[in-house]
Amino acid sequence: MQIFCFAHAGGGPALFRPWRDRLAPEAMVRPVLLPGRESRLSEPPFRRMADLIGPLCEALEPQLAQEYALFGHSMGAAVAYEVARRFSEAGRPGPACLLVSGRAPRLMAGRRQVHDLPDEEFLAEVKRLNGMPPEVLDEPELISMLLPVLRADYQLAETYRPLPGRQLRCPVTAYLSTSDPEVSEQEMLRWKQVTTGEFAMRIFRGDHFYLKGDRPDVLNAVREDLSLARASRGRDSMAGR
Repeated sequence: MQIFCFAHAGGGPALFRPWRDRLAPEAMVRPVLLPGRESRLSEPPFRRMADLIGPLCEALEPQLAQEYALFGHSMGAAVAYEVARRFSEAGRPGPACLLVSGRAPRLMAGRRQVHDLPDEEFLAEVKRLNGMPPEVLDEPELISMLLPVLRADYQLAETYRPLPGRQLRCPVTAYLSTSDPEVSEQEMLRWKQVTTGEFAMRIFRGDHFYLKGDRPDVLNAVREDLSLARASRGRDSMAGR
């Protein structure tokens, strides 16, 4: 099974590259590279979900000849959700499962937005979440290069509201860490409402970026969820005969 992975605001495929060897041979990890980062640094990043999803799904569709799952962390959770909805419409091969991490399907009303704060305040917010290595934050030239995509991603994440579409039918599993200042267990439970399929929640030790590095507990959870989704697809296939 393929698993397409979507990173947090400002993040890219590097977050998921260590997963490739760890999840093989059960899964083929396919980190998604959005415009504005890594080898696509020269391309303007998207600032609105509605503008991103069409081109993104058009690029992904040729890759969906075999069974696949979706994983998204923080901003990536919202992106993965919208991709799942687009590909679950009539005539399209929906995902075997959706794994969402570190973000609720809808942000709480009145939540403070930071994408348009002055540079110093904005970077303080990025630092608060432990989302960027300190050595990067201490490099003015590097920060000036990264700021546009960080702001664009934060704008996309903070202004996002679910797009028109149907409920999912696939299993959804929400991943949450014990010390995440961005989202609570009660908020993550709202993912249960986005699907008519099975729902589960997994809780891990750590902060908002708990999944960084080699986390056997996280990787084992992903492996188990993919196995459960595969088994569920098999049962559905047999029942339909």
